[in-house]
Amino acid sequence: MTIDTFANPWPPREDVAITSVRAIATAPDGIALVVVRIDTNVPGLYGLGCATFTQRWKAVVSFVNDHLARLLIGRYPGDIGDLTRLAAFSGYWRGGPVTNNAISGIDQALWDIAGKRAGMPVHELLGGKVRAAADTYLHAAGRTIEEVIEDAQRLVERGQRHIRLQMSTPGGGGYGAPAVATEYPDAPYRNGWSARDYLRRTPALFEAARDRLPDGIELLHDVHSRLTPKEAVWLARALEPYRLFFLEDVLAPEHWDRLPEVRAASPVPIAVGELTTSLQDAVRLVQGGGVDFIRSHVSDIGGLTNARKVADLAELCGVKTAWHGPGDTSPIGAAANVALDVTSAAFGIQEGHVYSERVHEVFPGTLRIEDGWLRPNEAPGWGIDLDEAAAAKYPAELSGHDAWAAGVRRPDGALEAP
Repeated sequence: MTIDTFANPWPPREDVAITSVRAIATAPDGIALVVVRIDTNVPGLYGLGCATFTQRWKAVVSFVNDHLARLLIGRYPGDIGDLTRLAAFSGYWRGGPVTNNAISGIDQALWDIAGKRAGMPVHELLGGKVRAAADTYLHAAGRTIEEVIEDAQRLVERGQRHIRLQMSTPGGGGYGAPAVATEYPDAPYRNGWSARDYLRRTPALFEAARDRLPDGIELLHDVHSRLTPKEAVWLARALEPYRLFFLEDVLAPEHWDRLPEVRAASPVPIAVGELTTSLQDAVRLVQGGGVDFIRSHVSDIGGLTNARKVADLAELCGVKTAWHGPGDTSPIGAAANVALDVTSAAFGIQEGHVYSERVHEVFPGTLRIEDGWLRPNEAPGWGIDLDEAAAAKYPAELSGHDAWAAGVRRPDGALEAP
């Protein structure tokens, strides 16, 4: 066997160049998803990357198409680090979710190209698997305790071992659950959300869950950044008997400096980070001693390259990863999450999402959760494509989801953080 047997089918470096960079927006499930496509001068060689910032998706599309594309055309796609730094440093002011999602789309598309050129899935380029699959959690929600438990039981039947429980509270503060009628008809803002009522109701939900769900099921809960440090400690202690896998986003980012004291007083693990909008934000959380799980949205911190740095740091600091992965993560972004999950010793859990068949139509190769597990594709790159004709059938539009957080207020009318 000669060395020629292993010859790379793609042209050498000097013959490969980027010819096109463009953002594609589509909404097969009514949620705007943004994907960056990078084409090269080699027929059939292109890459896809997730750039989804649903609430400001038009800004991301414009940033990619009008500002970053012209910087990259003509350059060699293998220089991933150099090209993403070029994109990041091309404006005097840097950072933020619009910038970082645009860069993430470029970064992940370049990794896709690298995998295709090497004939390997991206996880092999990251050093290969340290586990066969990523365990996931899905969300159970309802207007009442009974509805939440019934939803959770359905997830148990489909093989989930980790389940996040969310119950409605008046005013929309019960994040992830349906809206319910007001309970404050005499208040200045009758549809308001009360933190005190939320703190009274939530432990009752988990008491019922522990009574009715199999003992081995791991339970999670998302506060969605709406408590003070003292309220966060009160909730964590009230939930101690129910052995939560983690309690998520107890404080708003403005108060993350208080996380170490909350974590020190909390008997349950603390997960934070989906609102990080830079690599540096995520690094400070991991190093600061205030989190047990880092929850960053990979595209918000600049893509796979930066997330890999966070995962490596988390391993050194004894922190676990739990990458953000709801329906406003594209299937490409979900594939990036799983590539990190199966290659990092810091893996803790992966937030999962069950995509509709419309999404599978638009993104052939989209990963499916099986018995609670996610496994990466073994095809070169991400192993996921984008059918642009199918994507055009589901155009992204501005909708209520683009400003969904604006309606959460206290009964006295004070506006709450999203």
